[in-house]
Amino acid sequence: MSKSFRLFLFLTALIFLAGCARQIPHMLVNDYGDQRARLVAVLPVESIESDAGAASLLRAKLIEELHFKGYPEIPPKWIDERLAALTASGGKMDLSPQSLGKILNVDAILYTTLNEGQMSVTFLNSRIVVDAEFEMKSARTGESLWRVHHRLVHRNYGLSRKSLELKSSQFYEPAMQEVLIRVLETLPDGPDAVVS
Repeated sequence: MSKSFRLFLFLTALIFLAGCARQIPHMLVNDYGDQRARLVAVLPVESIESDAGAASLLRAKLIEELHFKGYPEIPPKWIDERLAALTASGGKMDLSPQSLGKILNVDAILYTTLNEGQMSVTFLNSRIVVDAEFEMKSARTGESLWRVHHRLVHRNYGLSRKSLELKSSQFYEPAMQEVLIRVLETLPDGPDAVVS
């Protein structure tokens, strides 16, 4: 093996590893280890430019991924029932982290906004966009513990509208999953994480 070929392989591997290790921009409070939240309530996703189905899918996948990171799973139905009871009792509902923390008996509240979650098909081209913001706040202090925003655009090309629609529908859920994986890389593992 020539020296130049070995150098080429080394540089290729180095570039690949650097690309894999790069995290997306995010904010993590300096003393997160001291304030580490064990119980995190994932509120219903606020949806701006997407349908309710996309918001529900994002929330379900987010809860699942948090569980894999070592955060105990709090069933969304249980959270929704508590929030509905508050709304049904009349009066204005206080969505502050401290108020919700007392009601839900959790350490942190995770607010999620799906800015865009859609598929569009045009001539020879389909486009999937998932744009979401995540913010975890302390239920004790209301302080922002972690915040991140990520946008993914995936394009498919084809000759027929029907094949493009099919490709887009097949790639929409994996695109959402990819956003969550990249986003949750920036959040430290939970207290129940399995160390391998």
